[in-house]
Amino acid sequence: MAIVKLHPAFKDYIWGGTKLKELYNKKTDMDPLAESWELSTHKDGQSEVVTGDDAGKTLSQYIEDKGWQVLGTDCKDMNRFPVLIKLIDAKQPLSIQVHPDDEYAWRVEGEPGKTEMWYILDAEPGAFLYFGVKRHTDREEFRKAIEDGTVLDLLRAVPVHKGDVFFIKSGTIHAIGAGIQICEIQQNSNTTYRVYDFGRVGKDGKPRELHVDKALDVSIFDPIESDFKPIGEKVDNGQASTEMLATCNYFTTFVTEVHGKVTIDQDDESFGSIIMIEGDAIISNDGTELHANKGDSIFIDAGSGKVDIVGNCAYIYTRV
Repeated sequence: MAIVKLHPAFKDYIWGGTKLKELYNKKTDMDPLAESWELSTHKDGQSEVVTGDDAGKTLSQYIEDKGWQVLGTDCKDMNRFPVLIKLIDAKQPLSIQVHPDDEYAWRVEGEPGKTEMWYILDAEPGAFLYFGVKRHTDREEFRKAIEDGTVLDLLRAVPVHKGDVFFIKSGTIHAIGAGIQICEIQQNSNTTYRVYDFGRVGKDGKPRELHVDKALDVSIFDPIESDFKPIGEKVDNGQASTEMLATCNYFTTFVTEVHGKVTIDQDDESFGSIIMIEGDAIISNDGTELHANKGDSIFIDAGSGKVDIVGNCAYIYTRV
């Protein structure tokens, strides 16, 4: 069993900015830099192992070579890696969009649906995002609002602050607003149905494609209640404090602040992922020692046992 550091795949979508390079140590010539896919086996962008004997392999190759057991017993019946984790910098607002559930996505797109959660890393004063509808609507009213350009009037605009948590279950109409940085933990899918894009054009000078009919098939037209906070109580042992952010059938996530030492017990049931979001630390396991800085991604094999994290830092930990 092992711990390894990963290098992300980068995405230069038109709404991105520069803060992933400036604040999260991302090295790339892409400009803008919208997303870094920190934990990914998806065909549209693979993470790469950069430490140890397996350096140079994609995460998919690493898992294939070591065997499915590195993912844990909770993944033994899965036919693909279950999650995808990103860092996102939205200099401009993203399109209004929605993701399908598993049944629809497998039938129509040939991949899983997409339930996701967002942890707000930082946000400019006054930043907001869209989360579902603010009142009951229906397919016909929503289509008309798309056609006449009033769809934003139907959506719930939510102010955001550092540390907020948004659980976006499939079917939730949503959009990240301008001036927000996010750590996104999601199902391993890249299926997005765009319904409104603020009249923008892509790099080819043409309006970006909308997917209105598919979006209307899968959207939830009733408000979704949330207080946008972690779901667990903060547990503090003097050297570290931890809160559960969200849990579902696809992933469970925690945020931990460390001022000293904390130990993760990586059991046989699941792999683990650490995304460093503040500070730096030494992460060690069974003789392997990694220096992790803000923005780094660490993959932990299932069954690795005690993983020690020593430093002054904050990280997001994800498992199945």
